[in-house]
Amino acid sequence: MKKLLILFILLSLNQFYIQAQDKIIVGNNALNCLEDPNCINRLHPAIPMTSLAKPGDTIYFNSRNCDDVDLNPNAPKDPRIDDPQWGTVHPMAGPVHIEGTEAGDVLKVTIQKIIPGNWAFTYTEGGFLSDEVGNTLSVKWKLNSEYATSDDLPGIRLPNRSFPGIVTVLPGIEQHAKILARESELLKAGGSVMMPYGKYASPIEICGEGGIFSEECLRTIPPREQGGNLDIRYLQSGVTIYLPCELPGCGLAIGDVHYIQGDGEVSGTALEMDATVIVTTEVLKGGRKLGRGPHFEGPSSLLNIPSERFYATTGFPLKNREEIPSDIAYLASEKIPQLENLSKDVSLAAKNALLEMIDYISLTYGYTREESYLIASVAVDLRIGQLVDVPNVGVTAILPMDIFVKN
Repeated sequence: MKKLLILFILLSLNQFYIQAQDKIIVGNNALNCLEDPNCINRLHPAIPMTSLAKPGDTIYFNSRNCDDVDLNPNAPKDPRIDDPQWGTVHPMAGPVHIEGTEAGDVLKVTIQKIIPGNWAFTYTEGGFLSDEVGNTLSVKWKLNSEYATSDDLPGIRLPNRSFPGIVTVLPGIEQHAKILARESELLKAGGSVMMPYGKYASPIEICGEGGIFSEECLRTIPPREQGGNLDIRYLQSGVTIYLPCELPGCGLAIGDVHYIQGDGEVSGTALEMDATVIVTTEVLKGGRKLGRGPHFEGPSSLLNIPSERFYATTGFPLKNREEIPSDIAYLASEKIPQLENLSKDVSLAAKNALLEMIDYISLTYGYTREESYLIASVAVDLRIGQLVDVPNVGVTAILPMDIFVKN
């Protein structure tokens, strides 16, 4: 009962204590998230909205990279990066109270421009093929407005296709409780879930160690119905995203900006950078409920690969006998080890297409297996070919060949 009373008070404060500004600048990417009062890295309905904007206002979201570290190559190592629970992930600029919005509205967010920082990183720790590619590789990139290059990975030049990995609103009270319950159930069943964790959480007083709701603040790793870590590479300048507003003011936050990414972000990271994301908003009253997740629209040119030519591999849900794919091992099925063919398993088909692509990059261009995995994460698109030719659904891995340049 005490927590409910505190939550009610905090939600009330969200509506009254913030003031509008002539120029709406949210966040300071020169500070880490614990130092910046306009930065959060957890999600909860009690998190205060620290800025106010009217529909139609231009909002500048100054966002830090996903690990919340100083990207200058000469900067000392941030000791927080060794936290096994990734407590600093993901810093988001916001949340912003959008004036006139109510629960049940749809928030229309249009990305006007993205200004990249000077540096980025990519690494291969974990990711989609963590069982297949075990060694960790880290690469630093130098960025400009047109392309990225790296002394750590010569022969590659990646075009600027910047987008925010995270665009979200705060969850409502009922939605938050539902998410927390279902993710707890999945964890107990053996599924992969990152539960609330107070270390390095922001805001400290709400989500940090000893905070009011430290055991309830949602991590930002997965996307959910209200948006979040979508990691959709098509959310570039000119795209409009539709989000379901679940609280008065919505609580818009943006972060985890990528300079470029392949469809799948298979190593777990893209080109992770600091950036400024400039957006405008509009409120839609009486719109669709968006109960399954956000919608978005934009120019069809954003669906293209950044290359004039491509090379592609294919994959189907085939495996060795006795092999149990790691992502479904928690189901403990006795049937899976006895089969060499699984029915309609898109994840296994994608894995096989990706392994073929890694082999192709390595053999054709002379990169190591780890380097090829990293290249796939930042440039290769995984796309579904078909879902109906049972049992073998098909996935393709598409490599844009123009990223390869002479040393």
